Amino acid sequence: MRRLLFLLTLLSTMSPLCAQLSPSAYEALQKAAPELLSLEILRVEVAPGGTPGRQNIHVMALVNKVARSATNVKAGDLINLFYSVTPREKGRVAPGETPILEEKEKTLAYLAKDAATEEYHPAAGAMSFRNF
Repeated sequence: MRRLLFLLTLLSTMSPLCAQLSPSAYEALQKAAPELLSLEILRVEVAPGGTPGRQNIHVMALVNKVARSATNVKAGDLINLFYSVTPREKGRVAPGETPILEEKEKTLAYLAKDAATEEYHPAAGAMSFRNF
């Protein structure tokens, strides 16, 4: 009985470390994103990352509409978007992974631009390409 209680206590303290973000946390990230764009995905390149299972994603997209832009992006501009994904173990609770976009897909995008590299990145994690 003591072992069972110990394991339950241990598991309950560990789960918050790997938990999915709450909807309100994703909404806050979306509101804070400097860029909210409507995109048409033209090209997606997936390359191996630096660790096993990790993938580096490069997306070239056409901006169809601009809801807000801190970097003065305009409709008709082409942008490059970079991010990485790592597959999660089945059954493990973990923060949501940013989805890999597909060519010809039309999506909204909550993004941020890295001033040093001039590259755009998802700004709202798993909810960077959709609303609640």
